[in-house]
Amino acid sequence: MTIEKLDPATPDLTRQNIARLAELFPECVTEGPEGSASDRSEPVIDFDLLRQALADHLVEGPQERYRLDWPGKRQALLIANAPIDKTLRPMREDSVDFDTTRNLFIEGDNLDALKLLQETYLGKVKMIYIDPPYNTGKDFVYRDTFAQDRRDYEADSGQRDDEGGRLVVNLESSGRFHSDWLSMMYPRLKLARNLLRDDGVVVFSIDESERANAQKILDEIFGESGFAGEIIWKNSSKNDQDYISIQHEYILFYVKSKSYNKGAWLERKPGLDRIYEAFATFKKNHGRDWKAIHAAALEWYRSFPASDPVVDSSHYNWMDDRGVYFASDLSGPNAGQYVFDLLHRDTKQPCKMPASGWRYPKEEMFKRADDDLIHFGEDHSTVPQNKTYLKDVEYQSLSSVRFLDGRGASNRLKALFGKKVFTNPKDEILIAEIARAIEVKDDDYVLDFFAGSGTTAHAVMKLNAEHGIRAKFILVQYPESLPEMLIRAQDSVKQTIRNAIAYLEERQRPATIPALCVERLKMSSDMLVGGAGGERELDVGFRTLRIESGNYQDTRVAPGQATQAMLDGLISHIKDDRTDEDLLFGALLRWGVDITLPVRRDELLGRSIWIVDPPAEGAEGSALIACFARPANGQGGIDTELADALAAMKPLRVVFRDDGFVSDAAKENVASRFRQRAPDTTVRVL
Repeated sequence: MTIEKLDPATPDLTRQNIARLAELFPECVTEGPEGSASDRSEPVIDFDLLRQALADHLVEGPQERYRLDWPGKRQALLIANAPIDKTLRPMREDSVDFDTTRNLFIEGDNLDALKLLQETYLGKVKMIYIDPPYNTGKDFVYRDTFAQDRRDYEADSGQRDDEGGRLVVNLESSGRFHSDWLSMMYPRLKLARNLLRDDGVVVFSIDESERANAQKILDEIFGESGFAGEIIWKNSSKNDQDYISIQHEYILFYVKSKSYNKGAWLERKPGLDRIYEAFATFKKNHGRDWKAIHAAALEWYRSFPASDPVVDSSHYNWMDDRGVYFASDLSGPNAGQYVFDLLHRDTKQPCKMPASGWRYPKEEMFKRADDDLIHFGEDHSTVPQNKTYLKDVEYQSLSSVRFLDGRGASNRLKALFGKKVFTNPKDEILIAEIARAIEVKDDDYVLDFFAGSGTTAHAVMKLNAEHGIRAKFILVQYPESLPEMLIRAQDSVKQTIRNAIAYLEERQRPATIPALCVERLKMSSDMLVGGAGGERELDVGFRTLRIESGNYQDTRVAPGQATQAMLDGLISHIKDDRTDEDLLFGALLRWGVDITLPVRRDELLGRSIWIVDPPAEGAEGSALIACFARPANGQGGIDTELADALAAMKPLRVVFRDDGFVSDAAKENVASRFRQRAPDTTVRVL
């Protein structure tokens, strides 16, 4: 048994695609050209042969076709596939319940984050909520490095130059105004699709400036068949624009596979709580005088504008001891099918019958009357009606139009912070309702890689609290500096940014968007569990990780440039500033182990070990055990005694430092011990 090394870089998606083509078309595999960077042990595709193999189906050259193109599209695809040498470093001080929470907050460029998450969360995310920078000519969008060719990009993918990954102004005067936005979104959506479960859903919030392009790019990545509809969200009543005043936004829905997601999405009808509260007041005022309650209800419903969702349920205007109901038609489906006398409850005379007869057969109709499920008029001259109770029809198909004032979310966030610190936050109530409608349940992941103020995390915690589930969130937010934003910002939002900076300075926190988001999550979690001193029965914590350069030393030095001082500094291949916990999370990423699993630090034979997803007391097995001890004076490193103790714990995986063994012989002996005592345990080194 040979202990293999973990790959320090993220997967090379281009090489993976080539390998898939080689499996499908082995006759198209060839050698790379002389002097190329391609390793001859890896397949290279001859695209001339591939074109021949696909001659009946291939569309090539300048032929007209239906597709979305823009300057920079090829480079955007290139950057989506290129690997990076970066890692996630744990930030315990910015976390809540770090060791036990299953929620994740990542600070860094979301393109990097999506690449780092590929192996761990491939095909595991139920819902992805995307609220990207709106392309208004005033806001900021990501601009990635598209100027390099593949080899140059791979050479320094672990570095960031002055432009790569920064937030910059995308002015309307730019000739690439729409192209820049598309180039920013394309690689992120490509990578995000990989993370979706087969029944997963993408929820994409956008305004009118890129609404058309958003659907085209989503059609390309998820397929036109993946489009599941859109919600028109009327969130404003402003009247300050030429031509047509824009008072709404769009929320687009795409599913990864309609074979797995049948779209039985239901939402609770809006306004129900207000209706129930009103009828409770009517009953308090009028007792069991149902006619008086009916009159009061009709007057109450008339007080609302037609746009209020309460009006949609205004036909539920009667009440009895069972609750609020709608007096609906009892006509039969086929004329003359059910014809008989139904006696009035009070007059005992036959009631007037609908022209087509009754809806139900005689026995069922009489039983409904005995059970008080028929609404009778004042006398037998009025046709009786059916009672349909509101409590039995509270849910409806997800509606394509939503009336929800955008100021509500802003006001709630302002109340949370005590001042306005964020402009136009999304509505956590709306996102929670959408998540419930598309059936986010226990242990489902919800991903938001444009986290902003943390609305999606707040929505997931709210959903869990209200419905008793344990869905999990993964947020990603770029470390945008608030002082830098202040310099670029319009006058209308400068005071909001100043408020945010002052708030964070008071708490000795960095003046960044991620720090603001973390503060919102902490306050939201405390509010949901009843205050900071409340018992945390819900998982309202979050594990904060920061994207940084990889854990390994950069050893790319030309022989003529090497000096003794440089070589002395490379005694260890791991960077000096990296802790054992940094190495642990780097190993989890590269091995594709869930980075939200519980973590426990223990001592074993005088060495520190990290146990990921520890088993119940007395049980064997864990997802991974790491020991990064190094020998000092021939003592304290990884030896057979430690290997025996770890093997007895029967973990699925074990990882060590490559320089942690007391000798080369010890490394071979450790491999042998695991082969003998824990053959199902996979052992790797960093």
